[in-house]
Amino acid sequence: MTVMRKRHWRDLTTGQRVAFIAMCTAQVGLAAIAWIDLARRPIEEVNGRKPLWAGAIAINFVGPIAYLIWGRPRLRHPEP
Repeated sequence: MTVMRKRHWRDLTTGQRVAFIAMCTAQVGLAAIAWIDLARRPIEEVNGRKPLWAGAIAINFVGPIAYLIWGRPRLRHPEP
């Protein structure tokens, strides 16, 4: 029987540490952008309910990306 031991930061290679920090930075950055946009956007300009989007944004990469794609209306360029 193989016993899995808990991995510690010191057990990771330099590449694994860099990748982990990069992924965490991307996750926090995406969530911050999405939450700031949601907070500043009037309720009429949000596709769906703001409280639900606020909770969804907390779900890894999926939530912020989903909000940025589907939670906001698409930009419409004025006709010349």
